Amino acid sequence: MKSNYLQMTKSQSLSRTIGLFICIVLAGCTYYQSVPAPAPSSFDRSWSAAASAAQDEGVRITSEDRGAGVIRGIRNEQEVTINLRSQADGSVRIEISSRGPKGSDPGLADRISRSYDRRMGR
Repeated sequence: MKSNYLQMTKSQSLSRTIGLFICIVLAGCTYYQSVPAPAPSSFDRSWSAAASAAQDEGVRITSEDRGAGVIRGIRNEQEVTINLRSQADGSVRIEISSRGPKGSDPGLADRISRSYDRRMGR
């Protein structure tokens, strides 16, 4: 009777040791989940769309000042200026203007605006 008790105790002790070992090993395992990439801010998205829209219409970008929110470019004899301003509600206000010799291309700013709207999914 004593030997059965002793064997059972050794068996239980071994089981407990193995169980403890498994718990320690599993506790040491780490699962790393990838962090989703942050969505671009509405200003970043608008900035990119505005610069690309100007290039779609043949405007060569001559300067970009993100801090001031100004993109400048030229197409033939016309100067193009695009101003972007972040609004209090998180939206972005965009103003597109072009100037040049009289009659050179009066619809350029409108075409850039339409291209911008397409790029923004509007």
